[in-house]
Amino acid sequence: MMLATLADGTVDGSLVMLSGDHRRMAAGPVRTLQQLLENWDEHAPQLNVLAAHLEQGKGEPVQGEFAAPLPRAWQWLDGSAFESHGALMQRAFGFPPIETTLPLMYQGMSHQFFGPTDDIPLPSEDDGIDFEGEFGVITDAVPMGVTAAEALSHVKLLIQLNDWSLRTIAPVEMKTGFGWIQAKPACSVAPVAVTPDEIGDAWCDGRIALPLHVAWNGVRFGQPTGAEMAFGFHDLIAHAARTRALPAGTIIGSGTVSNADYAQVGSSCIAERRGIEMIEHGVPSTGFMRFGDTVRMEARRQDDRPLFGAIEQQIISA
Repeated sequence: MMLATLADGTVDGSLVMLSGDHRRMAAGPVRTLQQLLENWDEHAPQLNVLAAHLEQGKGEPVQGEFAAPLPRAWQWLDGSAFESHGALMQRAFGFPPIETTLPLMYQGMSHQFFGPTDDIPLPSEDDGIDFEGEFGVITDAVPMGVTAAEALSHVKLLIQLNDWSLRTIAPVEMKTGFGWIQAKPACSVAPVAVTPDEIGDAWCDGRIALPLHVAWNGVRFGQPTGAEMAFGFHDLIAHAARTRALPAGTIIGSGTVSNADYAQVGSSCIAERRGIEMIEHGVPSTGFMRFGDTVRMEARRQDDRPLFGAIEQQIISA
């Protein structure tokens, strides 16, 4: 199933279901995606009927602008599950290794998610504006103490994100030991949230084993795959729920998609490319984003059919 939210002037938008080619749509069984996530099992039969009708060519042509699938959420938890990214950054910038066997995760702002074509207003180019391509999942209600094996059943939807970062601010905030506030503005989310069955065997061991194609100002930047997560999404969910229940509509991110063969596949954030330049040349040569710059991100199905749709946005001065 493919679900999206039309921007209709309300805070949470209007839920629609899309056909597999993203060309037709039908109104969802409830008004918002949050309502659906809170009562998923109740509405599943109607979702199946709508999906079948759309694949038979029924429904209306897609029209209107899409918001993020969840324009706001009860909770946004972002991991850092790609070991190659952490190892590279530690080597390039002399960061000490993080002595833990647990997944890395922080809790970010969740009251706003940018839609896939929204302009991104930010206060200053001097803050080190960076994109971070990620995959993510949206859960139903997750009980406290859920095991990793049990957690997979709570993954209702898969998504694609851009976790914006302000790199000049981040080190200052990290040194306080209290986490990020200013360095992490609202994330952007691709327009379509999909059920795991939509990607077939690319949904493997709690990982989205698809390349994420990233272009900066129209130039290819990287296409790393999500297959190399050290912890799957089920592990991240179990980690987050160890001492608390997670509400329906919790979004959990993979962290920057990164691969060990970065020399061949490239990167999904500027900071990683700068780290590579540090290792190879002693100094970084790639700057951060400027006002007017654009970034495009898209992961497609293995047969190249559309999946999440694309994030395509421009940075503007707030």
